[in-house]
Amino acid sequence: MKTNQILVRYGELSTKGKNRSSFIGRLRDNVRQTFSDLDQIHIKAERDRMFITSDDEQELAQVIERLPYVFGIQSFSPVTACELDIEAMKKTAEAVIAKIEDTDKSFKVSVKRPFKEFPHEKPEIMKELSSHVLRVFPDLKVQMKDPEIDLKVEVRKEAVYMMAEVIQGAGGLPVGAGGKALLMLSGGLDSPVAGYHMLKRGVRLELIHFFSPPFTNDRAKEKVFDLAERLSQFGSSVKLHIIPFTKLQQEVHKQVPDNITMTSTRRMMMRVADLVLAETNCRAIITGESLGQVASQTLESMQAINAVTNTPVLRPLIATDKLEIIDIAQQIETYDISIRPFEDCCTIFTPANPKTKPKLEKVEYYENFVSFDELIEEAVAEREVIQFPRPKVNQFEDLL
Repeated sequence: MKTNQILVRYGELSTKGKNRSSFIGRLRDNVRQTFSDLDQIHIKAERDRMFITSDDEQELAQVIERLPYVFGIQSFSPVTACELDIEAMKKTAEAVIAKIEDTDKSFKVSVKRPFKEFPHEKPEIMKELSSHVLRVFPDLKVQMKDPEIDLKVEVRKEAVYMMAEVIQGAGGLPVGAGGKALLMLSGGLDSPVAGYHMLKRGVRLELIHFFSPPFTNDRAKEKVFDLAERLSQFGSSVKLHIIPFTKLQQEVHKQVPDNITMTSTRRMMMRVADLVLAETNCRAIITGESLGQVASQTLESMQAINAVTNTPVLRPLIATDKLEIIDIAQQIETYDISIRPFEDCCTIFTPANPKTKPKLEKVEYYENFVSFDELIEEAVAEREVIQFPRPKVNQFEDLL
């Protein structure tokens, strides 16, 4: 008896037509990258399912732990193999069901027998296995239609394969299948959740963060690094662009009345993002804005901010309330990082009474007193670019 394989079921990929192979290839590459640190992993992608195999039990446990975060997978099941012997099959069926926490459920045995030389017919196999399992797990109830537990048995020439546990995947599309976009990552709750939603739709991310030392410190930057690291765990690496934003932010506060500095600051961010986007082949800008949440997220504010760019601006959280965002942040494990008490550049210069309905012509009037072009180009040229996930450092390396 040996559990050394995982069967992966595609979700939305299964609805694709002639281009299905490109989606499957993308998923295969993402899975391979996710487990690039595991030496014994073998991946075989077929039209309707994928198989991940490893003879190392610890590696297989790592696969089961990480696979739920890879987009493009509907569900997966560990597969246990045993020899072609009815007694061995009974023990294997018992072991497979034992891994399911709650056995007070409906149950059936499904059998495929492509190896016709096996001496037991399908009805006999079903009877022998179900009788044995019911003796060991008396809480199970036989139900032939839509049972909660379906013990699938496949008799092949080389071995018998069984599975019953179904682990839910992340769903969605493989990251990269939907192109690439630039996420404005602030360090708060909203933008990582927005990034997560776009990853789920197959969009590969590049990240941009605006850093304003000495008003923001290295702990605020490290917080953003940790968020970027977390976003890189969903099947694709990401690059983070750290923009030195102090000069631009100070110039805005010199030239623009206090109550519209928030609008003008975000317009400068969009202009910077446009230049980075052009260099990275991204096709859209993503923000974590939710309608009406703060002064800069009213329709009037967003209209004034959008006016500086022709790039599509995607706002996946636009109709999501804060409690929903918090729930998702907790699910994807960004919440505890986001609530660390280190301010970003969006909060340090927040005016006491920001305009919720800024007039575009008024914002443009004050911005025209000075040319921001040189400062924008300088900020882009001096940015720091970091790849995530970061290489793991051996803390004892210096001692070797």
